[in-house]
Amino acid sequence: MCNLYRMDEKDIRLMKDWEGLALPPILPSFDQQMYPKGKGLILRAEGGAHLWDVMQWGVPMTLPGKRPGTTVKKHVTNVRNLASPFWRSTLQDATRRCLVPFTQFAEPKPGKDLSTGRPAQYWFKVASQPVAAFAGIWRPSEAGNVFAFLTCEPNPLIAPLHPKAMPVILHAADYQRWLSGENAASLAAPFPSQLMAPM
Repeated sequence: MCNLYRMDEKDIRLMKDWEGLALPPILPSFDQQMYPKGKGLILRAEGGAHLWDVMQWGVPMTLPGKRPGTTVKKHVTNVRNLASPFWRSTLQDATRRCLVPFTQFAEPKPGKDLSTGRPAQYWFKVASQPVAAFAGIWRPSEAGNVFAFLTCEPNPLIAPLHPKAMPVILHAADYQRWLSGENAASLAAPFPSQLMAPM
């Protein structure tokens, strides 16, 4: 499960190459190293136009607890079960889809990072795109607007390290289709290993 990624502010200028989309002159602050419940930069569609926004990462949900009759509140950052009515209705509404830009993302690694004391991570990037994008969805909540991104089967680069899933990374040619097209769920497929690189 990907619960850590980066969007380096110095690379924002490169996002202007996204099909001619320009960032507004002033953006709210966002976290450059993103953990769950952090503030992340997204791009969404509204009224036929594209809008850059900053939202909290993680959709608050009340889920069944381990013991019968108990519940636990979690912030869901990765969406895998697209057949669930909760996520299906969000995915079918094109205005609830978004692009989540990133420069690198991490998958958990056994043990601790000796330099930071935090859990160790494997880091990856899209070699041909300094700034790439996850397939995201967003929705309003009591805490304000929140977002998550889709996951899918891992590709051969990720699978030996994290066999359960990887984030859905979109090809640049599919950005517009994700934001406004039909059958968007078909884009939830592993990104080609040969276009990625470990860090």
